[in-house]
Amino acid sequence: MVFSSPIFLFFFLPIVLSCYFFVPGIRLKNLWLLLASILFYAWGEVTFVSLMLASTLANYFLGLWVDGKASTGGRKWAVAITIVFNIGILAFFKYANFLVDNFNHLLSALGLAAIHLNPVRLPIGISFFTFHALSYVIDIYRRKCPAARNPAAVGLYIFFFPQLIAGPILRWNSMAPQIARRIVTREGFAEGIRRFIYGLAKKMLIANTLAVPVGQIFSLSQVGVSPVLAWLGAGFYALQIYFDFSGYSDMAVGLGRMFGFEFLENFNQPYISQSVRDFWRRWHISLSTWFRDYVYYPLGGNRGSKSRTCANLVLVFFLCGLWHGASWTFVIWGLFHGFFLALERTRFGAWLAAWPQVFRHGYALLVVLFGWVLFRADTLPQAAAYLAAMFGVGSASSPENLLNLILTRQVIVAALAGILLSMPTGAWLNRELTKLLPQPLWQLARLAHAVILPAVLILIFIVSAAWLAGDTYNPFIYFRF
Repeated sequence: MVFSSPIFLFFFLPIVLSCYFFVPGIRLKNLWLLLASILFYAWGEVTFVSLMLASTLANYFLGLWVDGKASTGGRKWAVAITIVFNIGILAFFKYANFLVDNFNHLLSALGLAAIHLNPVRLPIGISFFTFHALSYVIDIYRRKCPAARNPAAVGLYIFFFPQLIAGPILRWNSMAPQIARRIVTREGFAEGIRRFIYGLAKKMLIANTLAVPVGQIFSLSQVGVSPVLAWLGAGFYALQIYFDFSGYSDMAVGLGRMFGFEFLENFNQPYISQSVRDFWRRWHISLSTWFRDYVYYPLGGNRGSKSRTCANLVLVFFLCGLWHGASWTFVIWGLFHGFFLALERTRFGAWLAAWPQVFRHGYALLVVLFGWVLFRADTLPQAAAYLAAMFGVGSASSPENLLNLILTRQVIVAALAGILLSMPTGAWLNRELTKLLPQPLWQLARLAHAVILPAVLILIFIVSAAWLAGDTYNPFIYFRF
């Protein structure tokens, strides 16, 4: 089940919300949300519900075990076993086929018989599920929060449907107090509805619209694509993945607010970044801070020599790329970002900081754009061919009418809207209007905005929901991770 589906919008969510406010007491409310979340996951992954429930129950007992260890050595052994347990589940389902395929290439080169492994199906959202479980036991180990005494609390933390499939990645130390006590206010509920509708519009009106030309252009990369189309496809994909994932995150944050939860913001206008380091402070914030706190800092962070810091960054982003998928394109994408993050820790970083803002921005956008080609390509040869086509190397001229077929009015409007909404346009307008309009007129404009906003939100929701009827592309990109 996805947020941008009729079954969720007009059946699941209204029922879950209605019953939630009629159920008395926080314990029963939590139990209702847990049951609804299990149903939400089972709707598309009934095969793996028992596995995820068993893993959650195991982590509940493992958390009690870690919490109960008094000695430092005992706690270290307990948390190490718990980490191996969770990583082992992720490794088997996500990387078993990848490892066997690559090992078979080596065996073939040596003239040895290949290993046979039936395809292992990947449970939806297992990467997010695993990181939530790891956060639970590591936060207990670090004494940031005690282990839950009620297994339903751990189940709700891991299974809560707004963040179950594609994040944002939540921390047990921030969620535990909210699971124990929270209040739904009128203002918070209204803000939740607003965020959800904006997220739905991002997904349906921008990301899904741009997904069509992106698919068309990248499918041509094997036979050759013109430089104009190659750059266009890369730019459209940058907008598609941003509005797809930030749209999901907005919907998740909005849903959380409707039930009284405060989630971490996951995006902060990443395409206005002045460096790759700045980009990762703004893109998928819950993931980058997770790797920072649970991997980068334990490795030593930036407390050692400059070379050690650079090595830590490259290793972290190698793992970040691998986390995104069992494919060499993701691994190289992670190493690509790790290289530039390490480079910015050298003299290049000081040199970059002295550049004019427009050049720093251009540098960051180019690095990110080339990285998205690696991320979107199915294979490394396809990525190499596409990047070469962007510079006119080995590319073929696309049919003359192809550009006109791809650049429909709908696509152009979605791209322009995406570019404007990727920038702090609203803050700029607010600042400029404050300067230009007299105070009484400005107050009147703010009042008109407050009155008109509900009607605008209703219109946006109706248009977004209507888009569902004729939309052929709907799954969120990050569902496969």
